[in-house]
Amino acid sequence: MAKTHTHTITWQEFIAPPEWAHLSGLDRMKQAIETKAPRAPIAALLDMRMVEVGEGYCRFDAWPGPQHVNPIGVVHGGFAATVMDAACWTAVMTTNAPGETHTTLDLKVNYTRAIMPDMGQVVCDGHVVNRGARIVLAEAKVKSLDGKLLAHATSTLMIIKS
Repeated sequence: MAKTHTHTITWQEFIAPPEWAHLSGLDRMKQAIETKAPRAPIAALLDMRMVEVGEGYCRFDAWPGPQHVNPIGVVHGGFAATVMDAACWTAVMTTNAPGETHTTLDLKVNYTRAIMPDMGQVVCDGHVVNRGARIVLAEAKVKSLDGKLLAHATSTLMIIKS
């Protein structure tokens, strides 16, 4: 008989303080880290956390587990894809001026090694490759703690000016 498992997800709703509206994207992301702002629901669901930002750069830590596996027992590719999408998005956010936002137009993912549910923490670095006035190219890499490349993604994002 198959074992039954339970995985409970808890998250806090986050509403950005009104004073953040006048900050650059980089300053908003720094404030989120410094104030330990609640994670987005998707970050809680996948167990990932933004841990570092700089101009055109961010790092996420993520913890794959048995709740992320596919029918063959390895972590589903959507786990890495979602972490890399978040890293690309956040790297672009760090380049935004006050009043700018952006959205993902596409995400191209390459997998290089299986992510196993018992491998522990993985890291994902996101970088802006090129920023134009409206279109941004970003990339992200998921690596094991010993530096092995697990997945790589490129993403095109569009800047939206309010």
